[in-house]
Amino acid sequence: MNKKIVIVSPALADANNGNWQTAQRWCRLLRPHHAVRIVRQWPDGQHQQHDDAMLALHARRSADSITAWGEAHASGDHVEPKPTPGLAVVLTGTDLYQDIQTDAHAQQSLQWAQRLVVLQERGPAALPAALRSRAVVVLQSTGAWQTLVKPRTPLRVVMVGHLRDEKSPQTLFAAARLIAPDEGIVIDHIGAPLDAALGEQARATAVACSHYRWLGELTHPQVRRRIQRAHVLVHASRIEGGAHVVMEAVRSGTVVLASHIDGNVGMLGDNYVGYFEWNNAAELVQLLRRCRDAVGNPVGQDSLYAQLQAQCAQRAPLFSAEAEQAALLQLVHALTNPPRAPKG
Repeated sequence: MNKKIVIVSPALADANNGNWQTAQRWCRLLRPHHAVRIVRQWPDGQHQQHDDAMLALHARRSADSITAWGEAHASGDHVEPKPTPGLAVVLTGTDLYQDIQTDAHAQQSLQWAQRLVVLQERGPAALPAALRSRAVVVLQSTGAWQTLVKPRTPLRVVMVGHLRDEKSPQTLFAAARLIAPDEGIVIDHIGAPLDAALGEQARATAVACSHYRWLGELTHPQVRRRIQRAHVLVHASRIEGGAHVVMEAVRSGTVVLASHIDGNVGMLGDNYVGYFEWNNAAELVQLLRRCRDAVGNPVGQDSLYAQLQAQCAQRAPLFSAEAEQAALLQLVHALTNPPRAPKG
């Protein structure tokens, strides 16, 4: 049966960030089956009394909308946070690995939720033990892009993410300075300088290292093409809830080297061989050199690069639109069809 679904996103199209991309994609995947709209704040004056379910992105930043839904659907005069029919709170990396430990609004959002949606397989473990039974894993999706035949040299490396502390661009700056200009490794870095100091560090790195380019903010199609053409995507984050760029690389035939944090392991799997310890630029450089050597001399199938290609290809179907749509429809069904009480 067609339901009315409202998606609350603290970021809309003007932000061009992960929250907006998730909201827009979920709207597109659900609309063949349900009536869906995206709002920044709920209630929004659009016949909200008829909404059947809310998917609220970000426990802290959407806390006012989450509380408003909980209070509107509470029974009795004394209102306190408890699981509310129709409400799913979608947890970002900063929610899971930062805010729910320290922020009272984020903690209250967890209590209101009927379902707690996490975007990678290790997400449930970050929740308080008493709430893990409410967790639902919804892996995000992106379209598959053709895997390109890439040149043997130089090794093309790309890192994508607005310059802010959570994305750990400092690791890439340090790695670039450990690599000599003539080593056959070239690095493109994409992202707006949300932190001005990190922007200055990017400029300084580009001046000091001719093999490193900071390209600033690009459009999403431009980013996808850069990822598709690269041999390697570096994802160095300190905190991550389930990065779009990781799945975009995997679905483009580009291997990933990622910091060994739960948000990345939950995307790439426990046994993935392309991890480096967070903030360890020297370890990242070692992996990049091994990839360079394998690409430059493709002999046999035992190289690190070949292993990464095989593991990424194995993960790729998990990030298909069909898989994400099925998970979302199952979530909406659970939110709008409460279990019947047992007879007798």
